[in-house]
Amino acid sequence: MPPEKLVHMANQIGKFFASQPRGDAPAAIADHLRKFWDPRMRRAIVAHLEQGGAGLDPPVRAAVQRLASESGHQTV
Repeated sequence: MPPEKLVHMANQIGKFFASQPRGDAPAAIADHLRKFWDPRMRRAIVAHLEQGGAGLDPPVRAAVQRLASESGHQTV
């Protein structure tokens, strides 16, 4: 799947969780990605972040950084 599509999908998820009245949006986004995204999609979005993460909204960037750190990746 192209990175642009993953970014768009992740940002849509991020907008949903950012609109929730309470809670940690990056944690909720990361949890959603963990539960519902195929491992290949998660690896691809982490790789996109490692390439600079163009287009990722701030809470989504933070969520993907969490995923990256859980899998032992170093991000920018």
